[in-house]
Order: sequence, then C-alpha cells, then structure tokens
Amino acid sequence: MKVLVIGAGLVGLALAFRLRQQGAEVAVVDPEPPGEGGASFGNAGAISSTSVVPLAMPGLLKQVPRMLLDPAAPLHIPARYWLRAAPWLLRFVAAARPATVARAAAALDQLQKLALEQHLALARDIGAPELIATNGNLYVYRDEAQLAKDKAGFELRRSYGARVEILDRAGIDALEPQIGPAYRIGVFFPDHGHCASPARYGRAVAEALLRAGGEIRRDRIRALTVEGGRVTGAQGEAQHHAADEVVVAAGAWSARLLAPLGYRIPLETQRGYHVNLPASGLSLSRPITPADRKVFITPMEGAVRVAGTVEIAGLDAAPNEARARLLYDDLAAIFPEARTEGASGFWMGHRPCLPDSVPVIGPARRIGGLWFAFGHGHLGLTGSAPTAQMLAPAILGRPANQEFTPFAAERFA
Repeated sequence: MKVLVIGAGLVGLALAFRLRQQGAEVAVVDPEPPGEGGASFGNAGAISSTSVVPLAMPGLLKQVPRMLLDPAAPLHIPARYWLRAAPWLLRFVAAARPATVARAAAALDQLQKLALEQHLALARDIGAPELIATNGNLYVYRDEAQLAKDKAGFELRRSYGARVEILDRAGIDALEPQIGPAYRIGVFFPDHGHCASPARYGRAVAEALLRAGGEIRRDRIRALTVEGGRVTGAQGEAQHHAADEVVVAAGAWSARLLAPLGYRIPLETQRGYHVNLPASGLSLSRPITPADRKVFITPMEGAVRVAGTVEIAGLDAAPNEARARLLYDDLAAIFPEARTEGASGFWMGHRPCLPDSVPVIGPARRIGGLWFAFGHGHLGLTGSAPTAQMLAPAILGRPANQEFTPFAAERFA
C-alpha cells in the first residue's frame, strides 16, 4: 500500500513513521523541511495527557467583549478580522454548552489518556529517548479566587482519572523555588511531561522514517486528485504524487485543501508566539503556567521558552510584534528576576483549532482512501503520537481499537 501524508508536522511525521513500521510505503510531502517553521517547531513543549477541558467552557459568552476590545487579552481578535472570525466565533461560543463540552472531553480523553506513554515509546523507537521528560506540569495561582475560576476544569479532569495535587507555597518552593512570591497556590499534574526540543523531535522522527525506507518530499500541495469517488493522490506545484491512500495532516491549511471536495470544516488558526531565553538565569524542571497569564514557561535544550497568547487573525496576516512582546510581561509576572539578554527573535505559528477543541481524525465518509489527521489546536504535540497509534492500523485495514465517530469531519456538515 502506498500512503501519502500531506504535512511534515509532528502529527504527520509520527503517523508516517508508524505506517512505515507496519509495512506501508510512505511518503510525506510538505513545502518546509521537517521540524522547521510550523507549530510543531514552536510549541510550548507540554505533553498534557489529562487536558480534556475544551477551550470553550460555560460562561464563555461574557468573555467575548474582552476578546474583541482588549489587545492584551489572552485571546484577542483584531478589529480588521472581526467579520471573518464571526462564523467561527459563533460556533465557538455554542460549543460551550454543557452537552458539547461533555462530548469533547470524552473524545479528548479517548485520544490522549496514554499520550505520555506513547511519546516515551516513540522517542525510544526513533533513538532519542532523552527528548521526553516526565516531571509533570505546574500551574500557579495568586489566590483562592483565581483558583476557583478553574475549579470546573479540574473536576472534569478528575472525572477522567487525572491526578491533581493542590500545593501551598511550601509545595511550590519544593518544586520550583524561583517562582515569584505573588503566586501562593499551585496545581501540580504529576502524570504530565514535556519535550525538551520540539524541533529536534520532529527532525528525529523524520530521520527515523528515512532510515526505515520512507520518503520526505519538498512540494506545496495545491489539490487532492479524485477519480470515481476515490482519492488517487495529490497535485503539487512540482509534481503529482500518486498514492493508494492519502492523509491530510496539513494543520491550519487542511481546510483549504478539503474545501474543493465539498468539506466545509470550521478550522481557524489561533496564532501563538514564543521567545527563547538562553541566559534567563532560571533553572526549571517542568513547564510552568501562571493561570492569570495563560502562557507556558518551559525548560528547553539550551534555553527557557515562553510560549502562548492566542490571536485569531487568519493565515495571511503578518506577525504582530506588540502581541509577542506581551510574553516579556508574562515572564516578569512569575519570575521577576529572570533575565532577557540574548533572547531570540519572536516566533509566530498557526495552531489549527476547531470550535469544539476536538481534532478531525479518521476516514472521509464520502471519498474512498482519504483520511484526516488535523485540528489538534493547542494540543498538537500531545496528540501527535496518540493520533499515529490510533490511525495507522485503520489506514492499513487492520482492526482498530478506537472509535472515530467523535472525530469525524462530517460532524460539521
């Protein structure tokens, strides 16, 4: 079987590697080299297996005015993009209904509950076990009032078996003593982990795929080709790529590829930023998130990375440096003594987000041989290895122990 995977982000690469391990002839096609440029390069590095709480939660509607009007809000939509964003935003607000939240949480748990174990296995299989750390994730709060705002999310996580440890200031100091004194309460997730270099992880999976006999092609796919109700490959700028099965794993660009085939998938890019600090003076063991700032501060190879913010402004707008500079304020709030000398230039990437926070994974019901693996939102790194484990056997026609219905593209019809 010849399988073409469109997209060399970590979702596509992990899937291609697992397919090749199981005997398929696999080619990955992307305009950028593996491990460079996209969200798989610039993410916060957290592996959050118990992140079953969708972005849209009850009470979201009252936050919309701030999204629209406050440029420093954790989630912001610039005025020039309001009309374009309106249909997606309406779906996003509607997804905060309790029944939709319950369905999304069940789907995310199904996908991610073994994520850390699956990443440890993938890192071992590609010969880079040192890339995955298992020291948990720490969220910190200034006071009980802040903590109470997240209570529903913690209870939802606990209902799916998450270990959630509430810490006092002494408990915070035992884990990360450099956190500033304004933060008095910690919430520790001991079963989470992080990747020490998402870029090197992507490159290592790509190199392992090549060693196993897979291909990586540089081309920009412009259209999927279909004959007789079945996909036959994809047309790129440089050539046609013939295949028996085609997987769309193109992240935030996936909906554009599928629209000519009649799929109207409400995929929006939530643009995120990061800055790397090679001489921060911080010695951290795990990702840290100040709950009032909505960023991740993560120890990476050779640097501390501050990553976060959400900006809905489309695929084509230039990066917003003012938005990126908020990361320095976020860092100073939790680590007043952190140094920023030698910081890298700001990076911006596109998180592919769906209104209900549930990715599109599985077979296309209307077109034979076409498969989907995109829309993982803020959990692309977390969901990459699990998506590969879930989807590879199904593509190869083998029994699958997962149910694809919650992830179907057709739920948006």
